[in-house]
Amino acid sequence: MSQAKFTNKMGEAFDRSLLESLMKRRLFYTQAFEIYQGSEGIETRGLFDYGPAGCALQANIIEQWRKHFVLEEDMLEVDCTMLTPHDVLKTSGHVDKFADWMCKDPKNGEILRADHVVEEVLESRLEGDKAARGQKVEDKAQEEDAKKRKKKVKDTKAVQLADDTVKEYEKILAQIDNYGGKDLEEIINKHSIVNPSTGNKMEPPVQFNLMFQTQIGPRGASKGYLRPETAQGQFLNFAKLLDFNQQSMPFASASIGKSFRNEISPRTGLLRVREFLMAEIEHFVDPESGKKHDRFPEVADIELSLLSRETQLAGKTEVKTVKISDAVKGKLVDNETLGYFLARIQLFLDKLGVDRRKLRFRQHMANEMAHYATDCWDAELQTSYGWIECVGCADRSAYDLTVHAKRTGAPLVVREPRKEPIEIEDYQVEIDKKKFGPRFKKDGKAIEEAINNLSQNMRSKLAVPLQETGKVDIEVPGVGDGKVAVEKELMTIEKRKRTEHTREYTPNVIEPSFGIGRILYSLIEHSFWTRQGDEARGVLSFPPPIAPTKVLLVPLSNHPDFAPLVRKLTTTLRRQGISSRVDDSGASIGKRYSRNDELGTPLGITVDFQSLKDNTFTLRDRDSTKQVRAKEAEIVEAIKRITDGIEKWSDVQGRLPVFEGQELD
Repeated sequence: MSQAKFTNKMGEAFDRSLLESLMKRRLFYTQAFEIYQGSEGIETRGLFDYGPAGCALQANIIEQWRKHFVLEEDMLEVDCTMLTPHDVLKTSGHVDKFADWMCKDPKNGEILRADHVVEEVLESRLEGDKAARGQKVEDKAQEEDAKKRKKKVKDTKAVQLADDTVKEYEKILAQIDNYGGKDLEEIINKHSIVNPSTGNKMEPPVQFNLMFQTQIGPRGASKGYLRPETAQGQFLNFAKLLDFNQQSMPFASASIGKSFRNEISPRTGLLRVREFLMAEIEHFVDPESGKKHDRFPEVADIELSLLSRETQLAGKTEVKTVKISDAVKGKLVDNETLGYFLARIQLFLDKLGVDRRKLRFRQHMANEMAHYATDCWDAELQTSYGWIECVGCADRSAYDLTVHAKRTGAPLVVREPRKEPIEIEDYQVEIDKKKFGPRFKKDGKAIEEAINNLSQNMRSKLAVPLQETGKVDIEVPGVGDGKVAVEKELMTIEKRKRTEHTREYTPNVIEPSFGIGRILYSLIEHSFWTRQGDEARGVLSFPPPIAPTKVLLVPLSNHPDFAPLVRKLTTTLRRQGISSRVDDSGASIGKRYSRNDELGTPLGITVDFQSLKDNTFTLRDRDSTKQVRAKEAEIVEAIKRITDGIEKWSDVQGRLPVFEGQELD
């Protein structure tokens, strides 16, 4: 969506081209298989490799995630296979429903994602309207996007739109995630939207399943997919995890790993890719508990910026700042556990250093909701590309455990003793297995499973016909025509009273799902700025615990006497678990610091001739460029406390002697 007023960390105009240059030059990430780009039949879009700085940044984000969630919440971490059999994802609904809408240009065969085409064309027309009204593009990122759209969208001109048309376009863009295929087709036809790059009319939108299909085994008899999420492995291991947790509820599992989605039109760098790192939590909760969370009071007063479903349906995007306790009390957020995780997600993003002003939580609209969800909120981060979903937090109800249990017969349930036994009257089924097996042979297991899975309502409907007519039809997908006649000699359905000492239930699931690559890129944009007078080089102001490298070691010159001190410092820092780099090039100290500011290195140690005399060193702060001087032990302690997040630079500057001198050119 439109990027008005997107600024860098210092509130100045954001220059995306400068950041992209830095990312490539300093090898944060790069296009995968780049030297094969342009070769016929090779598709490299949406595939990226991380360089040393990118790998370290990603690893530090994951380390913070584990501390903030897995350790803090006593979660059970699992690592499940990425290769998933067809039947698992058929049962979960992904085979039938995990899809986006695409349009095809019949003249050149180009495939476009339908909602993206609508966005691109309508935003371009709104830009043309602004130009016709004499309004200026408000920042460099928006100006770049507008220029790109003008090149891609053939009919983009400075044409003033009617006020009602502007409002209609803005309303469509506010609800773009809510539209299904029919809605998108109507919008495309009504507003004469064509392929932006060719001007050709497109075919109607059709669904495209986003999973990568493969075959398991040499015969190719078993179809499978690369997983589109890490969640299914956690659900399938639920019974084992519950046992590991000594049958105690509630509890949460967690998983970090690669997932895959065959995006129709990957674009915007790391924000829309085909292979990506996810970190997902499945919090299992008793549905009769009201989905309360015993730690909710700890976060009750945290304020979140919420964009509700109702606001979006009204064609608006204004957020409301609300205490999470009030949001839950007013049912804007469905329950305490969902609210608890929304607040914890915000605290985590704060730790990473995202700009709170560029964070909002947006509620999913009905058509946008995943097939398994009853309520869902996205933590969205504003970037120069727009608001980007980085974390989804969904109430998946009991959907996944229920469908997998029904498909396999596995008891994915919790059994716990009741405080007081209760008497229950319900319909019970008894099968005469001596007659049942010979009667149905190979289909017997499937038919028996279908009978045992009959709901109480269905059992009540079948009980009387079974007695009166002597048989009933049972729906059994995959057997015959889908219906099987079962006689009363093989089965009885009777209403009986029983005393229940054990309660059995299927847990509900609250799922926070983190897109690590999207968080990483958004964090980079939020941390980026340039110093006055040195605009060609950028600065990445990562919080020290997140920074790829913590310390730069800078000997004053190539004097051989400095080498032993540098080696000793490197060893000391390494033993403290602190990453460091040495820059002993011939450039000035100032330039050496400047090019490591681009890498986000928060601290720097200068080794000079004074260091040879008294073992003191200067310690430099990246953002302020201020320095202090102290003995080696004090410097290392200060670094350790800063990089562990215990202290800030201001604390160190307050207790160690300030040093004036030797920065710079």
